[in-house]
Amino acid sequence: MTNRIAFQGEPGAYSHEACVNARPGMEALPCATFEEVIDAVADGRADLAMLPVENSTYGRVADIHRLLPESGLHIIDEAFVRVRIALMGLPGTALADINHVRAHLVLLPQARNFLRARAITAEAAADSAGAAAELAEHKTPGHGVLASELAARIYGLDVLARDIEDHGHNTTRFLIMSPTPDTSRRGDQGMITTFVFQVRNIPAALYKAMGGFATNGVNMTKLESYMVGGSFTATQFYADIEGHPEDPNVRLALDELRYFTASRKILGTYPADPARL
Repeated sequence: MTNRIAFQGEPGAYSHEACVNARPGMEALPCATFEEVIDAVADGRADLAMLPVENSTYGRVADIHRLLPESGLHIIDEAFVRVRIALMGLPGTALADINHVRAHLVLLPQARNFLRARAITAEAAADSAGAAAELAEHKTPGHGVLASELAARIYGLDVLARDIEDHGHNTTRFLIMSPTPDTSRRGDQGMITTFVFQVRNIPAALYKAMGGFATNGVNMTKLESYMVGGSFTATQFYADIEGHPEDPNVRLALDELRYFTASRKILGTYPADPARL
C-alpha cells in the first residue's frame, strides 16, 4: 500500500482539492493526463484514482467515459467539489494593484463580472494551478491568478478575493476508483450503481432495455451515449441508477436489461454523496 491517491493536474488543482477533501489522510499524486492517473494505480504508484466525470456548468468531462470501462478499476466512492474561485497575487500585493490575471480557459468566463467591474484583463492558461506556480516563480508585478485557495497555500500567494464566480452552483463530480471493488452497503444516502452497456441490433432495443427500470421502480439518474471503436453505429451507454444490484427491484431491472443488450459491465456500486441531494 502506498497511501497515495492519483489525480490529473498540477498541485493545487481542483482535482487535488477533491483528494484533500475526500481522502485527507492520503498523499495526493499529481499526473499529467487521465491515462497517467489510471496507470499510476495499475502499476502500484498509487492506491486510488480521483477522476472527474462531469461538471454542472460544462457537462461531461471529455474522454472519461471512454477510459473508465477499460481502466481495470472500480468506482468505490463519488465526491462533489464546488468550484470556488479565488483571485491570488504575490505576497504584499493589494487587489487594486492587479491589472491582469491568468487561469484555465473554463474559469475565466465564470468570473467575468468581477473582472469587468475592476477592468482586469484576462489570459487563458493551460492550467490554473500551473499558472499560480508560474506567478510564484516569475513574480510579475500587477499579475494575478484565478484558482483554488489550495493553490495559493501551496505556492505562497496571497488570496486577494474569494468566491468571485458569477454563479454559486458550479460543481464538479469526481469518482474515486480502486483496483478492488467495494460493494458493501455504507453511507446514509443510499447506494448508486454505475454501468455501461451496448444494446442489441434490434428495433426499439434501447426503449425495451430501459423498460425494466421503469416497471421495477428503479430511478435512473444518468444516461449518456458515446461512440465506440470509431464507428457511427456502435454506441455505448453510460448509466447511473439509485440502488444496489442485490436490491430485488434492481436485480429484476438488470436481468431484464440483459435480454436487450449485447454487453453490460458494472463499473461500481458505491454510497451516494450527500452533495448530490
